[in-house]
Amino acid sequence: MEQQIIETIRHLFEGTDERNWTKVENTMADSLLLDYSSMTGNAATWLSPREITTAWAGVLPGFDKTHHQLLGFAVTINGDEAQAQYYGKADHFLGNDCWTVTGGYDTILLKKDNGWKITRQTFHFEKQYGNTALPAKAIDIVKNKQGRQNQA
Repeated sequence: MEQQIIETIRHLFEGTDERNWTKVENTMADSLLLDYSSMTGNAATWLSPREITTAWAGVLPGFDKTHHQLLGFAVTINGDEAQAQYYGKADHFLGNDCWTVTGGYDTILLKKDNGWKITRQTFHFEKQYGNTALPAKAIDIVKNKQGRQNQA
């Protein structure tokens, strides 16, 4: 059962790197508390899977590629609820530049008929390094692509 929980979390990040938003959404419950406040300063918010992937699709496709590495999983299961703590490193590449973010995660999952679903995701920002201007560039790239598609 622990392996199923870890696989669900891995699918979330693999889907993100693949820009496979259906795969990402399939790892989530109908509503998820997303908390990246330690990095962004924005309050934790309950969102639907579609709202999350729409937001991520507004920036991540602007990078040439991203690569998430997860390690050090500690999983606690209590009936139909599980908590996973782990460490993550995310590399974001654009041209010859890279922006890297590291930190820990606390993820809560609930067992549903069709497997484990993420209900809460908290990121504990540790550090970032590399070209910290890349996210803004990636957002501009996505906006420019969308603008060209709308004109076509």
